[in-house]
Amino acid sequence: MSRWKLLHGDCRDQLATIPDNSIDAIVTDPPYELGFMGKSWDASGIAYNPTVWTECLRVLKPGGHLLAFSGSRTYHRMAVAIEDAGFQIRDQIMWVYGSGFPKSLDISKAIDKSDAAEEQRQRRLRFTDWVRSTGLTASQIDEATQTNMGGHYTTSASQPAIMTTEHLDAVRHLIGDVPDWVEQEARIRSVESKNFASREVIGTKTSGIANKDEGQRHTIGASKAVEVDITAPATAEAKGWEGWGTALKPAHEPIVLARKPLVGTVAENVLRFGVGGLNIDGCRVFRDVGDVSVAGHRTATFGTQQTESGGDGSGGWSQNESGRWPANLIHDGSDEVLELFPETASTGNGSRQGFRRGGGDGVSVGLSGKKYAADGYADGGSAARFFYCAKANKKDRNEGLNHLTPQRESDRTADNLPGGDNPRNRTNTPRLNHHPTVKPTELMRYLCRLITPPNGVILDPFTGSGSTGKAAILEHFQFIGIEQDPDYITIAQARIQHAEQETQP
Repeated sequence: MSRWKLLHGDCRDQLATIPDNSIDAIVTDPPYELGFMGKSWDASGIAYNPTVWTECLRVLKPGGHLLAFSGSRTYHRMAVAIEDAGFQIRDQIMWVYGSGFPKSLDISKAIDKSDAAEEQRQRRLRFTDWVRSTGLTASQIDEATQTNMGGHYTTSASQPAIMTTEHLDAVRHLIGDVPDWVEQEARIRSVESKNFASREVIGTKTSGIANKDEGQRHTIGASKAVEVDITAPATAEAKGWEGWGTALKPAHEPIVLARKPLVGTVAENVLRFGVGGLNIDGCRVFRDVGDVSVAGHRTATFGTQQTESGGDGSGGWSQNESGRWPANLIHDGSDEVLELFPETASTGNGSRQGFRRGGGDGVSVGLSGKKYAADGYADGGSAARFFYCAKANKKDRNEGLNHLTPQRESDRTADNLPGGDNPRNRTNTPRLNHHPTVKPTELMRYLCRLITPPNGVILDPFTGSGSTGKAAILEHFQFIGIEQDPDYITIAQARIQHAEQETQP
């Protein structure tokens, strides 16, 4: 009998098929409602809809916990909807990472090349209307011009643009005859482009994201880092705004921790329903010598049933041999994040907490045979060691998908949605897992383990490419996922099946 299943359809419809009080935990990554990469599912308002969360409350057992990701700009609206549905907000977990890319407008450059007058805007809109009438797609333009300008040449809503003569020539073989007025607009745009290029080049910088941990929401921008010119303002007006932009570098995503109201006391609730607490010992934080923090696993006994949490066979340690208490902050171990933490030294208390046997030579051996500093909390180094590190694994994104055909997510981007016009939000790199917001499995395993009892059932009403399901299976939980996109269902199914094969004896 399979330990998981995927339901295809709108979560509002599929949730209605799940019985009351049948789910032990909900771990989900709902839309952030930012119009990310022009996706309609990320601009529907569903994450703000209390009705969805009311259904989640209904299927969750009393005392069961919910963990839901959101964006820093929109978290408050989702959290209020969850609270309005009847959940109790218990905490906020902060996931901190170092590879975010600021999607900011350089105001000085915008002033230098500004053609925002209504007459100019109407020219651009007329041009983009014509491009769409030819049937030419943004991806075809990107491929022909070797740029990411296709979205600007095909949109009529936000930041429309007119091709230069060079770009028009590059796509001419795809469209046939070109009207005279289009040729003229391209020539005018070429002149305007050259005028803007008169900004003095004063240096170069690296732009884009190297994607060493490709697959996370904050590493999707560019498929590789490139060198670009640094230019000085060309006009007096632009000089007054040099160094000004419109956005900060994204470096964290908040996760709401909520609980369905208890029936009676905590003790009464956990005995009756098997949920209501957090798995503190199963998520305590250890530190490899010379490395960042890692989370432990343990064998838990519920009544007469003993179940190991964690698929690595490293359980079996007792409660008084514990590591550091899990915190409401998780980081990715990147150099950018580690630099934010100060160097500290902890005072030892002689208890050597966090270790189960001596390793000699001043070290102790931890859960899976790894060596740790021997004096318990009497250690030093980056304060990042106090927090769990959820490192991203590059191969994680595409595991189990070798039989699928790579796709470019930009080919599935709808026009006229917020965010869809920003070329840094798109990629022309074909991927097996082309979902734009894949979370690291190690992060999702930790979250599943934190709130789910042994053999518990985890629900994800916004499954996407199946990161929660993959994590749940690796942690030996049961899983129910809901996803409306058939392509993502295919990806999620393959990833979860691969995880299931990994857990086979």
